[in-house]
Amino acid sequence: MKYIFVTGGVVSSLGKGLAAASLGTLLECRGVRVALMKLDPYLNVDPGTMNPFQHGEVYVLSDGAETDLDLGHYERFTSCVLTRANNVTSGQIYETVLMKERRGDYLGKTVQVIPHVTDEIKERIRNLGRSSGAEVLICEIGGTTGDIEGLPFLEAIRQFQLEVGMRNCMILHVTLVPYIKAAGELKTKPTQQSVAKLREIGLQPHALICRTEMPLDEEVRQKLSLYSNVPVRAVIEASDVEHTIYEVPINLHNEGLDDYVCEYLDLPRVEPDLAGWQRFVAQVINPKKRVRIAVVGKYIELQDAYKSIYESLTHAGASLDCGIDLVLTDAEDLEKEGAEKYLRGVAGVLVPGGFGDRGIEGKIAAAKYARVTKTPYLGLCLGMQIAVIEFARNVCGLEGANSTEFEPETPHPVIHILEGQREVKEKGGSMRLGAWPAVLMENSRAHQIYGRREISERHRHRYEFNMAYRELMEGYGLVLSGLSPDGTLCEVIELRDHPWFLACQFHPEFQSKPTLPHPLFRGFVAACLSLQV
Repeated sequence: MKYIFVTGGVVSSLGKGLAAASLGTLLECRGVRVALMKLDPYLNVDPGTMNPFQHGEVYVLSDGAETDLDLGHYERFTSCVLTRANNVTSGQIYETVLMKERRGDYLGKTVQVIPHVTDEIKERIRNLGRSSGAEVLICEIGGTTGDIEGLPFLEAIRQFQLEVGMRNCMILHVTLVPYIKAAGELKTKPTQQSVAKLREIGLQPHALICRTEMPLDEEVRQKLSLYSNVPVRAVIEASDVEHTIYEVPINLHNEGLDDYVCEYLDLPRVEPDLAGWQRFVAQVINPKKRVRIAVVGKYIELQDAYKSIYESLTHAGASLDCGIDLVLTDAEDLEKEGAEKYLRGVAGVLVPGGFGDRGIEGKIAAAKYARVTKTPYLGLCLGMQIAVIEFARNVCGLEGANSTEFEPETPHPVIHILEGQREVKEKGGSMRLGAWPAVLMENSRAHQIYGRREISERHRHRYEFNMAYRELMEGYGLVLSGLSPDGTLCEVIELRDHPWFLACQFHPEFQSKPTLPHPLFRGFVAACLSLQV
């Protein structure tokens, strides 16, 4: 088993997750079986209770784990199917250690960071290595080198190298090489300091992945090599991509990263087959058509909050030789100034998931605009609930219809809390999570899009369509085209008299891949293309 640890220095948000995922792509294209893992230093047990403004999107796995958004990159960039074992936080580690102490597993010993916390970290890495069936485990360490909370993870890796053999481990350090415009030159000192901090901890990087706005010339590469004690060929330029993040694997391959990794770890030295990936990137960069799609959300100013949705639209567009022009629309603006001002001229409207009542009336206005103007509409999770509320109010005449999440005393609770959620007190990891099956109505639009009657999709919600209103709303033209196998939960709705209006209770964005776009996103983009004026 070979292990690659990806660390970061100087500043956060340098793209460690993308670097790890891209290396996974390159190794898979060489025929190497890979697994990916994220070690996050924060004390939350998982990101499920964290504000999107702080942490971005919560990515949900098939087994119901709420994880870091980087796991979305891992699944999109590789063939990996991840589980909760692939995302470990300090909160999980300390929780486990303290539970063992309470049970007496440590036989009365004083419980310390070394060896008990570091042993638990190493055991998580070993267990995933054993169970994954992979030849290489790529493990990203969250945070920045030197952060206090990250020290136990780096110490665990230092010990781990000695235990599995230095030539079976590799440290890739992602760092910043800033360009100082006033001086007209790149500066290597931040990277030197970051590597020095890493070496103080006992870790020597084997390669540098240098984030930079300007190309690294030979003099800069030599200097980084000298002061970081890595070969010149292991100084890898990772300049900002011009068009799409999917260029990153190709750029890193052109820099020789995968070849150097294979040489160092004694992996098969075969040329990667990147033809399919290159075709996809070419379709993203040079599409023959373009389409404008509005995404109406409450976290619009934070790009990472809807990361998987934006990527899924890109995948769908590329498969149709179409570029996506996103019209990012704050739901609160629609509340204040109306939908017409912001949505006029778009080819499609997408309303994503979310929690809380802020911006809800703006999202309802977006759903009404799409319904009335016959604009293609795709609602995801809350986006389905919004569509139901709007339809109940403005088509069925149910004045004051709402969700009990936003208005507990609503006279028409067309959306209400799931039966199993009524007594739930703890917020973390307690929603209806993970992959659940659904059965699609024969000859419905959803059935036509999927091409099959039984599907499995990932969920993350507490509230659901109130089946007490089913008969009434169906009479006005709402189609419940997807139900849980026992028929008690609504999974997909459509409008009978609309060219393309579909919403689902699940999150299809978590199963879309670059060369295998999700059918709902592909169907939505295709409808936007065919119906745009």
